[in-house]
Amino acid sequence: MKRIILASASPRRRDLMEQAGFTFDVCVSTKEEKKESWSPEETVKRLSEQKALDVSEQYDEDCIVIGADTVVACEHEILGKPTDEEDAFRMLFMLQGRTHQVYTGVTIIEGPKGNRTVKVFAEKTDVTMYPMSADMIREYIRTGEPMDKAGAYGIQGRAAVFVKSVCGDYNNVVGLPVAAIWQYFYGKKEGRHAAL
Repeated sequence: MKRIILASASPRRRDLMEQAGFTFDVCVSTKEEKKESWSPEETVKRLSEQKALDVSEQYDEDCIVIGADTVVACEHEILGKPTDEEDAFRMLFMLQGRTHQVYTGVTIIEGPKGNRTVKVFAEKTDVTMYPMSADMIREYIRTGEPMDKAGAYGIQGRAAVFVKSVCGDYNNVVGLPVAAIWQYFYGKKEGRHAAL
């Protein structure tokens, strides 16, 4: 396979790529994200594409660049990373006892500079949380874990005890639908290209 460049600073995405058996380099986009009033699905697609396009411009060689972006959405409100503890509380209180969606957009850019193909898709996973008391939420916030996570929780961390069910790709909630990416590359190689 060609050289793969992951256009993401996320350690969770790196872990998922390694677990799936990919060999890759990391190059983080420095371009400022342009966010507008798009749907959650359109937001992650466009942001992943912005990151991947920015990084792909840095390489002349025939390579593969993978960009990704993840958001948590509840009743069409996109919940990014909390700005402070009160914002984290607001988000977690909104999510508790309810089902919300996690969207991850992925952009795969393949080929040499000047002749690249671009594939953009999004995965959606429904996550249902158990009810949480205000004290439980504040105790979780005190761990510091929610402060750098979209929606103020990390499913792979302590917040796992609040997750009642996941309908869809668990790894999508962690931050990267690696099974879909793996199927894209290896399904294509074996003539059974996954429809993304």
